Formats: sequence, C-alpha cells, structure tokens
Amino acid sequence: MNKYIAIYVRRSVSDKEKGNNSLSIPAQIADCIRFVGEEAFYKVYEEDGKSGKDIKHRPAFRQMFDDCKEGLVSKIVVKKYDRFSRNMREYLNITDELDKLGVSVVSLCEPFNTDTKEGRMMRNNLLNFAEFEREAIAARVKDSYDTKAQETGFYQGGVVYFGYQSSRQTINGKTGSVLVPYDSAVTVRAMYDVYSDPETSLRDVIMYINENHLPMEAPHGDSTVTRGFDACNIAAVLKNPLYVRADKNVYEYLMKNNYRIIDDVDAFDGKHGFFWHNYRSKTDIYVKVGYHEGIVDADIWLTVQEKFSRHQIPIRKGKVLRSWLSGLLRCGHCDHAVKVYYTYNPKLGSSWRYFTCSGYNSVRGCKSFGIKMNVNKVEELVYSDMKEHLEAFEIARKADKKPSTEIDKIHSEILKIEAETSKLMKKLADADEVLFGYIQERVGKLHSTKNELEKKLMLVDRRVKKIDTKPLLDPLNRWDTLTVEEKNNLARMMIEKIYISAEKGVDIHYYF
Repeated sequence: MNKYIAIYVRRSVSDKEKGNNSLSIPAQIADCIRFVGEEAFYKVYEEDGKSGKDIKHRPAFRQMFDDCKEGLVSKIVVKKYDRFSRNMREYLNITDELDKLGVSVVSLCEPFNTDTKEGRMMRNNLLNFAEFEREAIAARVKDSYDTKAQETGFYQGGVVYFGYQSSRQTINGKTGSVLVPYDSAVTVRAMYDVYSDPETSLRDVIMYINENHLPMEAPHGDSTVTRGFDACNIAAVLKNPLYVRADKNVYEYLMKNNYRIIDDVDAFDGKHGFFWHNYRSKTDIYVKVGYHEGIVDADIWLTVQEKFSRHQIPIRKGKVLRSWLSGLLRCGHCDHAVKVYYTYNPKLGSSWRYFTCSGYNSVRGCKSFGIKMNVNKVEELVYSDMKEHLEAFEIARKADKKPSTEIDKIHSEILKIEAETSKLMKKLADADEVLFGYIQERVGKLHSTKNELEKKLMLVDRRVKKIDTKPLLDPLNRWDTLTVEEKNNLARMMIEKIYISAEKGVDIHYYF
C-alpha cells in the first residue's frame, strides 16, 4: 500500500486579524504543494481560525494523527513548525509518537536536520519562542476583554444567548454589539413564570413549552436554528442574570452573595440586565450592567434563584452502572441515549429495572418515554448475539474471508455510487447548460464520497486483521463470573451502539 504525504496547514484568529497573507490557507497549501511536487501523492489537512495551543480543538490535526497511526502517512509537511503546534510539551510528545511510527515532520521555513542534536535544539528553541508568543497573545486578549467588559455594557461576543439577537449600536460615542429581544424571548419568560411556582419542576417547564408550541428558534448567521433544550439547558437559562430587569433588590442579592459589582446602585434601574464575568473561576466573579433590556421582572428572577438555592443537588460520590449495556443504548425513534433506572414496589417488596429515553426530557424531544422492553431479556439477547458474532467472525477469518458486516455495507454503498455515477455520465451528452452544471456538481460529490468510503474500507480491513479475538472470547465464556463494570468494558470493545424500540426490537452495531 502506497503511503501519502500529509500537508498540514493552520491559520489562527490572530493571523487573520493581522492580515498576514503569507499564512493564509491557500498560500500555505500552494507553498507545501510546490515543495512536495504536484505529481506527489499527498493529502491536505486544513484548519482555519484554530489556535496552536493544543490538538484537542483541532479535528483535522487529530484525523491526521489517527491516519499516521493507521500507517497511511509517510511524512508531514508544514509551512512553519508553529503551524504544527505552539505547545512545546505537546509537540515533543507528538513527535516522539511520530518517530516510533516512522513519520517525520518537515518545515519549509526552518529546514533543520532534526536527526542531529543541533537541529533539534534549533527547532525546540523556535517552538519555545512560539509558545511564549502564544501565551503573551492570550494574556493580551484576556486583558483587553476584561477592560472592555468592565468599561462598557456591550455584549462581548460568542454564542448569542437564547431569547436575544445581536445588533450593532453606537452608545456614548462607542460602537459595539447590543443584545435585543428575539421571538423566543416569550419562551424565556414562560420558563421563569412556570418555574417560579413552588410546586413545579424543570420537567413541568419542558411540558409547558411542548404543549403550547412556544418558539425555540435562535438566530444563527443569516438563518435560524431550533434549539433542543433539556433540563440542564433550561436550568442554565433560569440561573442566568442576563435576563433580569435588575433593580435595587437584585443589587442587594448580589451584595449578599459576594459578587464584585462594577456599577453603583443607581445603574440597577429595573430595566437593564447584566453580565457576569469570570464565573467559571469561582473566585473573582464580577458583574456589569449591560446596555440590553432584561426580559424577566426582578421579583420573579429572585424567586427562581431562591428556589434553586433550596433545591441543591447532592454531589454523587461514584457512578453505579444499572446495566452492563449502559452507555451503548440509543432510542430507535429519536437516537437519544437510553438510560436504565430502578423502581421499587413496597407492596410487592420487589424492584425491577426499566428503560427510559433521555430525549423525552427535552423540548421537541422523543414522544416515547418508557421503552416497553424487559431489561433482563435485552441483556440476554445482546450477550448471545455477541458470542455468535465473535464466533462467526473468527470462522470467517480462519477461512480467509472478510466478515460480512461493516465491510459489506461499505462495498454496497460504493456500488450504489458507481451505478449512479454511470447513469449521470450517460446523461451528459444530452444535457443543457443548467443540467450539465448540476450533473457535474453531483458527480464531484459522489466521487468525493466514494474516496472517503474507500479509505474507510481500507481502515476497517486493516482493523479487522489486527483484531485478536482471544481476549474477548475468554471472558465471554466465563460471563457469569464478571462484574457489571467488566461486562460493560468488554461490550464497549465490541459494540459501537445498540438501537432499541418496542416496535423494531434490538439493532446492534459492531465495530467489526
């Protein structure tokens, strides 16, 4: 199998703001392709607007790293080493792993020979400076954010809060973003009105929104998205001071709870809401009255906060598995996670387990609350299927045949794409200009999908060959001696997910 050269390009937000054209995505790609040669076998991994702080928030980098582990990559080419990483410790960990895999990293602008100690020293020095620069930029951005947050009541950016939309306005000679009520503001008011009743719960709020078909749309660029709230999302809205028409009573509440208040008491005019900053730090939370108008009256907001303070949820000391299928179950109707719960009947003196779809407890969620299936019988069915699946897999591999699960599905999808492409190509000769463009676009998409499927097929085939069934068969044969946690760990090694519903039964998706 021929390995390809991975070209990795990245541009951060600060690079965009500086207008550095040499570090634009197209410029980096062009330089790297020129270096490896246009005829070379390469693949481009690109990320725009991503920081080099870590790889956790860089999906393209993680995909490239996974491809290296699968043996698909011969070397990685970057414009500069800081495109690869600005975190020295992480860079060294990654390059150590790449060295073991036989994958080298080549920089166009710093052509050091990293096989020598001098070259490695030069590269590491450059990365140390890059990491220092990143930390300095992050500190300046934070200082600038804090300064603006304390000086003005503008919205500082990020995901727009539910019930509002952002509008550019000039206030006191300065221009910035101000939150203005959106159509879904009526839903926010309803959340507070319903929950302010002493007898209601978060579940009652969800039911009220669903029964009254209240708007759940939120602005997203030039369009809107429908938000699917669960109890946690609603609790976050109900606790947020953004929505309150802050008055003197709210000011007193903040003082009692030791918030650092930027404005004096006169700013709490019973009309405007306020922002809280640094709330994740838990140590130096400060609040600033905003330029936006609140949605909820102060007395209702304070009532809700008091209710939350009386209903503190105790911290769970440990996770107890109610079934070894936990974490694998999905609802066959809505694809939400299915959870297992216990119930107890004191009259009978017995308890039993039952399935509940988590999507039922969310706005616009699943209509099916309890899945009428016996937990014990589902566990027995899945266990039997796991044994049969593993035995069939082992027989097929010994007979030098490919297992007919995921591989067959991918083959089938590829054949469908080839058939559709063939039909479209026959229509090209008689197509007018509009239809020609459509066919060309569709064929391009099909070709791209086919390439991805072929790559997936290759990865699945490699994974199948690597699978050692011995560590799986042994514990399956002594199943009754395993703990619930051990059974769950074994199931997770074999199974990706399990769809269940009373109508369709059990549908198990294996990794191989």
